[in-house]
Amino acid sequence: MTELSIFATIRPKPQHRADALAAIQGILDATRAEPGCHRFELNVDAGDDDALYLVEHWADDAALDAHYAHDYVQEVFAAYENWLAEPVQIVRMRRAA
Repeated sequence: MTELSIFATIRPKPQHRADALAAIQGILDATRAEPGCHRFELNVDAGDDDALYLVEHWADDAALDAHYAHDYVQEVFAAYENWLAEPVQIVRMRRAA
């Protein structure tokens, strides 16, 4: 089992930023309660950037895959199709030895 970290940058269209923010806030508690979720943190830029940032830590790839399969996550992904200015940028990381 190898822990996995995710850094995701989400850039919603200006008219959908509030929707995207609310959608993620709406899944925080459920996601944090999932088996294998060690951290699921939503951040916003400290300046004027409207991007949203997720910092995630998962027990392994299987835990992340299970997260992505949940209906509530799939609903957010479906909404993103209309809300985002560009695809979500995801950086997958593993701890260096």
